[in-house]
Amino acid sequence: MDGHFVPNMTFGAPVVSKIRPYVARPSAAYGKGTFDCHMMIAEPKRWVREFQKAGCDLYTFHYEAALTSTAAEDPAGESSAQTSPREMIRYIHSTGMLAGIAIKPDTAVDVLWDILANSNTDEKPDMVLVMTVHPGFGGQKFMASELPKVKALREKYPELHIEVDGGLSEKTVDQAADAGANVIVAGSAVFGAESPADVIQALRSSVNRRS
Repeated sequence: MDGHFVPNMTFGAPVVSKIRPYVARPSAAYGKGTFDCHMMIAEPKRWVREFQKAGCDLYTFHYEAALTSTAAEDPAGESSAQTSPREMIRYIHSTGMLAGIAIKPDTAVDVLWDILANSNTDEKPDMVLVMTVHPGFGGQKFMASELPKVKALREKYPELHIEVDGGLSEKTVDQAADAGANVIVAGSAVFGAESPADVIQALRSSVNRRS
């Protein structure tokens, strides 16, 4: 979060770099230890290499930000050109990271069809993130209204990694898993629990029962 794309600010690449030495890198794509960095920022291309150097494995940017941001490739750089979702995905892949693309509740899933149908694998996302809250604040209520997007994605792309983020807990995860989500992000439900490990296991089990 950068205080621009969303009102809040949160940790950046320096924090990722401090945690990385304590978590072994995944031995395979999407494996245990994958650092999936969800970039709720207005200028996502500027920070790709900073997060790659910090230890990010999967860089997830917002579709909405990629439509309006510059093509500058470092935090202090300047560019008169604009980037695009496809260019973002290609650039992320060029650094060796996986690429995720996120959509906010106000964005229709239809915007993703051309991107996912691209025959150029360098420009196809490895994961789609459907936000089930408005990005920027933790502890929000789960928006079941976003699950038809997940269902539409799963029906069209059975093998796609589909992530949901926002309001996920033991009470809501089954709805998301039933719709087709196989990657679950939970903050408040885990860190506010008496036994975070039990909550993580419950969330994982919900997805695994449907895979």
